[in-house]
This record gives sequence, C-alpha cells and structure tokens, in this order.
Amino acid sequence: MHVPDGFINAPVSVATGAVAAAAVAVSLRGARRELAGAAQGSGTGAERTAPLAGLVAAFIFAVQMLNFPVAAGTSGHLLGGALAAILVGPYTGVLCVSVVLLMQGVLFADGGLTALGVNITDMAIVTTVVAYALFRGLVKVLPRRRRSITVASFVAALVSVPAAAVAFTGLYALGGTADVPIGKVFAAMVGVHVLIGIGEAAITALTVGAVIAVRPDLVYGARGLTAPLELRTSPLAAPDGEPVAAPAPADEPAAVPAAAAPRRSVRRVWLAGLAAALVCAGGLSYYASASPDGLEKVAQDQGIAAKAKDHAAKDSPLADYSVKDITDPRLAGGLAGVIGVGATLAAGTGVFVVLRRRRSDAAGEAAAPAAERPTPEQV
Repeated sequence: MHVPDGFINAPVSVATGAVAAAAVAVSLRGARRELAGAAQGSGTGAERTAPLAGLVAAFIFAVQMLNFPVAAGTSGHLLGGALAAILVGPYTGVLCVSVVLLMQGVLFADGGLTALGVNITDMAIVTTVVAYALFRGLVKVLPRRRRSITVASFVAALVSVPAAAVAFTGLYALGGTADVPIGKVFAAMVGVHVLIGIGEAAITALTVGAVIAVRPDLVYGARGLTAPLELRTSPLAAPDGEPVAAPAPADEPAAVPAAAAPRRSVRRVWLAGLAAALVCAGGLSYYASASPDGLEKVAQDQGIAAKAKDHAAKDSPLADYSVKDITDPRLAGGLAGVIGVGATLAAGTGVFVVLRRRRSDAAGEAAAPAAERPTPEQV
C-alpha cells in the first residue's frame, strides 16, 4: 500500500506530513517508557530492549518483501503495524514501521518521498492505533490464556488492513489528483484489502504465537496478562481470610515480580529473528508474487496510476529491490534484501538505543538530587 508521488496533491501531502511528524514526536516520548517498561518486565536489561525493537523493524522490512497472491492479478504484503504494536508496544511500533517506510523510500524507491507523510499516517499510525486498540479490548474479554493473545493478534491485524484502506480513501477524497468517483475507490480498496488482511492476520498471529511459545516475557501485548489468579477460600482453609494464589493454568507462565525476575539472555531470540529476516529477504523474496499489490491494482483499474510521478530515487543502486549491474535476478534481489535488512536493523536499533540512553540519563538526573540530600542518620 505504498503511495507513490503524484497520487495525493501538495496541500494534503503537507498536512499528512505534519500529522506524521507530530505522531513520531509523541511516539519518541512514549517509546522511552515502553522500552524501559519492557526491560523491567522481562528481566532482559535495559540495554537489550533497543536491539529487540530494531530487530522488529528489520523483520517487518523483510516480510514486506514477500508479496502473496490474494486474487486474480493482485497481491498483498504485510503492513506490520499490528505486529509491531503487539510485540514492542504501540509507540515503539509506530517508530518501527516509520523506519521501515523511510528506508524503503530512500534506498529502494518504494513509496514516494513527497508522500512519506501519507504513508506514515496510513501504514504506521492508522494500522498501529486501530490494531492495538482492538487487541487490548479483546484481551480484556477473552480468557487469560496464551491462545487468547494469538487470537486477539489475528483479529487486530485483520481489521487494521481495511482500516488503512479506508484511511487512504479518506485522504484521496481530500486530495486525490485523478477525477475518480470516491465510491469506486472505497469499494475497490476495502474489498481487496479485506483479503490482504487475512494474510496479514495469519503472519501476525504466527509470529506472535512463536515468540510467546519461547519467550512470552518479550511480548509487550502480553504484559500483565500472566499474573496468577487469586481465590478467596473458606474460613476453614484460610482463617485469616487472605487471598490464596491459585496455580497458573498449564499453558500459562507463572508471573514473577519484576524486581525478582532473573536477567534472561535474549541472544538466541535475537539471532533467530535476524536469521528469519535474512532468509525472508535474501531467499524467499525471489518467490514472492510479481502481481501488483492492492493499491497498485486499484490505481491501474480506476485510472489513478496515470497520475503517478517518477520517484526521486528511481536511479538508486537498490531501486525496485534489486542491486544495479547484477544480471542474475535472484542474486540481485536477494542481495538487495539482505542490505535492506541490515540498513533497517542499524537505523532502527540506533534510534531506540538513543531513546534508551536518554531515558536512562533522565532517570539518573531525577534520582541525583534525592541521593544528594542528607539522611536522618547523617544529620
């Protein structure tokens, strides 16, 4: 659903750019809290949460290269907002998808540079907000089980894709450059993206389920859902009337207080995630569907594609996810994918490391005055 230059007029592009910039600024502040909370809740150490968030961005980049067929002559790909929000938190998720979109636009000429605000608003903000709000609502009413988290992930991801299609239709109604009946755009966009949403939901649920099976403490959306149940027994069993913790269900991990949680290594999870991203981008991407994705197909059918403008980076050495001057398409595409994973991982990790350090510095400065005050014993 990468919107190219020329589909949306300048005023709406500028407005969405302002919205995207404001959302990123808010997300930078929120992500600091999410990264700090994730480190405390998982016992991984604050310095290890930033690489995990960077890995999520790299993984989303890689899986977005795997276009899958959804209808005759149409394909779809992961948007990633739901996956990022559930794994690392909604604010961090917005930043993850924004980093992916920036790398795709600058390095691979995918998504217009003047339309970057449109793409961030549509693919990073709308999908993340809709998916996480729905996810949180579902986990509150579903049984407290790991399976419930996976089910909620599936539904949230499924709904987030047509929601992004509706958002694009709204933006096109405000600033579309082609004279096309908006009702036709709405019907075509929502129709095809409901199908794409099924693929998005399957990828999201499988990924979240895989991480929960190995390290549920690393899934942001599962935090606070694994506390043991409390049962109030009869006076004969508990004369003082204090609540008694019930054993955790067989498929549910027992909660460990954050202060007492042992520090657990994330190296294996990080390496496994990186390997999966490299396999997807460097190998499986060769077998991805070559059909136009949902937005491209709708644009072709409705006459919107004629308004597209050449990308400013169309002559980039990595344009169209292929390394220039390498004639073997499998090698050229695979190498471009590996480079993209590396660049996205470096950019994402760099952003989140800076956020973590600033959060740590701010916490240290806040604690310093209290530490300098004399204690009653010193007085």
